[in-house]
Amino acid sequence: MALTRRQKQILDFIKEFIEKNGYSPSLEEIGRHFNLSSVATVHKHVTNLVRKGLLRRTWNQNRSLEVVSDDEAPRAVVIPLVGRIPPGRPVEAVEFPEQVEVPAWLMGRGHTYALLVVGDAMIDEHVLDGDWVIIEERRHAESGQLVVTVVHGEDATIRRLYREGETVRLVPPNRAFETTVLPADRVEVRGVVRGVIRRMAV
Repeated sequence: MALTRRQKQILDFIKEFIEKNGYSPSLEEIGRHFNLSSVATVHKHVTNLVRKGLLRRTWNQNRSLEVVSDDEAPRAVVIPLVGRIPPGRPVEAVEFPEQVEVPAWLMGRGHTYALLVVGDAMIDEHVLDGDWVIIEERRHAESGQLVVTVVHGEDATIRRLYREGETVRLVPPNRAFETTVLPADRVEVRGVVRGVIRRMAV
């Protein structure tokens, strides 16, 4: 399970705090321990640990964090492979959807699925032929995120989205294709890229 250095530190602190006190630390206590002035920053780290299956929240309690044991922690989740990303063209639906196993921490909050990269469709994002791109179905994305987008109601494509006032700039993941700038109300976000899985040749 891939963790950032800070995530590992926070997870270890929560484990030690619970072992010593019998209950979990508050977000404020975690922040004080690591000299983090923003509770929002602590919340972000904790939320990522929950998404990766290493912590769980018990709802309706002030101190709601529980450490997930190694036996309980999910190793992989099965998601559908629903399409292909060919060079310069919209996402193609596969005729017979398959299933792929991905690490549990790659799962989004909503429906999550995979797309197969064909050729050099995403070469400038360092994504290669045969990679799986993992998509969380979403209707909103932050500026700079790599997204599945629909323009003018046509077929879905993957672009990096930049919000610029009343317009949106869509940068293709292959420089051989053209960047477009469109009114924001003509661009519909359908999902956000959460990660990439590479299958190495043997």
